[in-house]
Amino acid sequence: MAYVSKADKAELAPAIKAVLKKYKMKASIAVRNHSTLVVNIKAGAIDFSDYFVHGDEYADVNVYWIDQHYNGVARDFLNELLDAMKGTKYFNNDDAMTDYFSRSHYTDIHVGQWNKPYALVA
Repeated sequence: MAYVSKADKAELAPAIKAVLKKYKMKASIAVRNHSTLVVNIKAGAIDFSDYFVHGDEYADVNVYWIDQHYNGVARDFLNELLDAMKGTKYFNNDDAMTDYFSRSHYTDIHVGQWNKPYALVA
């Protein structure tokens, strides 16, 4: 069963913050429903405007399709961020064919939010 505690978040936060600093991004880190580690990217130097749909200024990143949906520095940043969010204790033994789900925790990345858009900072 997926579970991430505030202590787990505190343990993963330094690596996440190092990736954010490397790419000059501002974000918050949160735990949702004791199972999901969430990073909300608020502002930064990476232009995500090509990835926003319908004129919205936010995007929910599908962490399983980063390499297929993102290019260049955006892809590199999201992959490094995801690796930092997983950490060294991450495991995923899911088997959808048998309806068996066992992983250390889920990960969500949001670029901006519906009520507060992502801000591109040069």
